[in-house]
Amino acid sequence: MTTLWDTTGTDVVKALAAERRAAGAFALGLALTLIVVTDQNSVDEAESAATAAASAHPCRTLIVVRRHTEAPDPRLDAEVLIGGRLGPGEAVVMRMYGRLGLHAESVVLPLLAPDAPVVTWWHDAPPERIAYDPLGVLAGRRVTDVTRCGDAMAGLKQRAEDYAPGDTDLAWSGITGWRSLIAASFDSLNSLPRSATVRGPAHPSSALMIGWLRSRLAIPVALEETRDPTIDQVAFEFDGDDTLTVTRTDRRSAVLHRTDQADRIQPLATRGLGDLLSEEVKRLDADGVYGEALGAWTGVDDLGSRPALRTHIWRDPAQEAAGNDQPEPPRRPRRPASANGTGRGTASSTSSRRGTARRSSAAGAAGARGGGRAKGGKNPAPAAEGPAAAGNDKAEQG
Repeated sequence: MTTLWDTTGTDVVKALAAERRAAGAFALGLALTLIVVTDQNSVDEAESAATAAASAHPCRTLIVVRRHTEAPDPRLDAEVLIGGRLGPGEAVVMRMYGRLGLHAESVVLPLLAPDAPVVTWWHDAPPERIAYDPLGVLAGRRVTDVTRCGDAMAGLKQRAEDYAPGDTDLAWSGITGWRSLIAASFDSLNSLPRSATVRGPAHPSSALMIGWLRSRLAIPVALEETRDPTIDQVAFEFDGDDTLTVTRTDRRSAVLHRTDQADRIQPLATRGLGDLLSEEVKRLDADGVYGEALGAWTGVDDLGSRPALRTHIWRDPAQEAAGNDQPEPPRRPRRPASANGTGRGTASSTSSRRGTARRSSAAGAAGARGGGRAKGGKNPAPAAEGPAAAGNDKAEQG
């Protein structure tokens, strides 16, 4: 492992090349580049999940830790590892201070594995729009986790508004076991259900389960809200009072019940964060079924027809914060209206406001015709220039 303090992106690239030569990793095949975006408070959990994904798929892991973006001086600290604590592949942990965190792509781009797909995962709350983060723009697959948002359901709706093919969410991979079990239970059925009910919390996983059933079966699906942390039952009603229910019994199994048949115990294990990330990294093309489920729940149509490429939109949090804190500029007071209603005031009031140093051109010309002095002979007028001044001198001599 190589540790670099207060370094540059060039030095990180050189350290990675040196580590690869020392480990004999030039013949190591890399399937993709995994970019992990997190903060210092949750970097340990993000590293554990990235290690699980790297163990299942050979990749180059680039962990971007954005620390103290409001710091006045930018700084970069890095760790370069090959076959260490972050899995058997190559890994670089970069801690970025100051405004360098807003330009993380300047350090990440030279470190991408050549001719390999790029997957970006936001361990914390994703940006409001993926285009705000250049690390999402350069990736072909973008993995979010809306459960990290302050309002998870509102975050899921925002994912639909900002959706592009290639987007996915860990709430979707969290119900893969449910979807596999339900799909397998329909293999021996000859009819479709007329309605379905999902029993669980008001959670993104429940919402995506409802959207998936609506998009696949085109039937009404209701949510029976509970206080359990996860989905615990999915029930279907058929014509003739026949039913099909899948009920979770513990963290590892569920019971499949059908009318006039014996109950069957099926595997339904609860998976950790690393397993969920490994599933999303395994698929490098757009997940059209996720887009249809997301659109069916939110009511946003034609998500799959949107362009897959995004254009970066620059957004500076410091400028936005300064703009919000800046007080409203004072308004200019209105001039008092004159007696004639023109709103300009009288000649005397205008002259008093402007002062003697800002006389009008008409007053200056009148002073020049009067022999260079104003009426009363106390305040000399500005001297005239050009032929008019010469004519005035001759008149005084005569």
